[in-house]
Amino acid sequence: MSSIFMPTKVLIDDAVIENNQSAWLLGQSALLITGRSSAKLSGAESDVIACLEANHIKYSIFNQIENDPTVETVLAASEYAKTVDADFIIGIGGGSPLDAAKGVAVLAVNEALTLDELFRNQFTKALPIVAIPTTAGTGSEVTPYSVLYRQDIGTKVSFGSPLTFPKIALLDEKYTESLRKDIAIHTAIDAFTHSFEGFLANRASAYSDTLALDALKRFGSVIDQLADLNYSSALRKELLYISMLGGMVISHTGVTVVHAMGYAYTVHYDIPHGQANGFLLGTYLKYLKQINEQKLEFALDTLGMSAEQLVKKIQGLIGSAPAIREEEIAQFTEQTLVQSGSLANTSGVVDEVILKELWKNEWRQSHELV
Repeated sequence: MSSIFMPTKVLIDDAVIENNQSAWLLGQSALLITGRSSAKLSGAESDVIACLEANHIKYSIFNQIENDPTVETVLAASEYAKTVDADFIIGIGGGSPLDAAKGVAVLAVNEALTLDELFRNQFTKALPIVAIPTTAGTGSEVTPYSVLYRQDIGTKVSFGSPLTFPKIALLDEKYTESLRKDIAIHTAIDAFTHSFEGFLANRASAYSDTLALDALKRFGSVIDQLADLNYSSALRKELLYISMLGGMVISHTGVTVVHAMGYAYTVHYDIPHGQANGFLLGTYLKYLKQINEQKLEFALDTLGMSAEQLVKKIQGLIGSAPAIREEEIAQFTEQTLVQSGSLANTSGVVDEVILKELWKNEWRQSHELV
């Protein structure tokens, strides 16, 4: 069975925050969830505050979200939300603040919710969320997913239900202008992998394929521009749109083994999420060819390049993967098995044996043994 559900209202506009105040002012007491600097540097935070103050809406700011938000930080933010009587949440930033905002929206209004219940989506309500992306990568502004780091198991895990879709997403390319070049590249690759994996996922549908193919065609036409020193406004708008499409895709399809494996690189080597996904594309493509994934060639044709060309272009943008240690193969395999949903969503059968072979391939590649 397949279904279509996209409850987030997306507004794309120049001066989107100022021009659409009636759409996103969802209460009388807002809590802004941000990282330490990105919301300020982008200008989005000051634009939001100006509108809140003009409309006499109370607001508070929690600006301690890490690049890979921990459960502990989100719990602290949710306690703060209670103390300031927040009745809606505004997430400003890349995927981390937006994901954290979803956790806060749930934990602030579900008393005595355990972590196991949270990650099994056993909650009944959530505060409304406004999502303002300052990167063009995760698509979190249009997904229900919140990915958080659990120190108790040493990896990132996710939750998400219809309750955690943002009510409103506000997209304005000017808020991505302050991004460093490397972050812009990494987030663009993350957006690409969402549509690429989503198209090849077991949960793909005719609807999600339409969105994914649109995103892949657009990405194929701009990938060579990603190495430029200066990004035009038109390119930033296109990347933000590609990111949104990718988010809509994975809201319906989920992700695959690329994301499942990528968390190990992020957690153990402090590698940005999109870059980690990019490192794994070669291994993923090799696996798909081995199982004769019929949709792969269609995806590559839509991108306008071969598998080899795709890997070479991505490697040219992000460099080579770190040289992992042979003893890490077993550890990374064990931690990747936690991502059971993503593995089950991958073409073929990715069991422990296959997964270990994929990590062995990563090890061989990182030591140039293939």
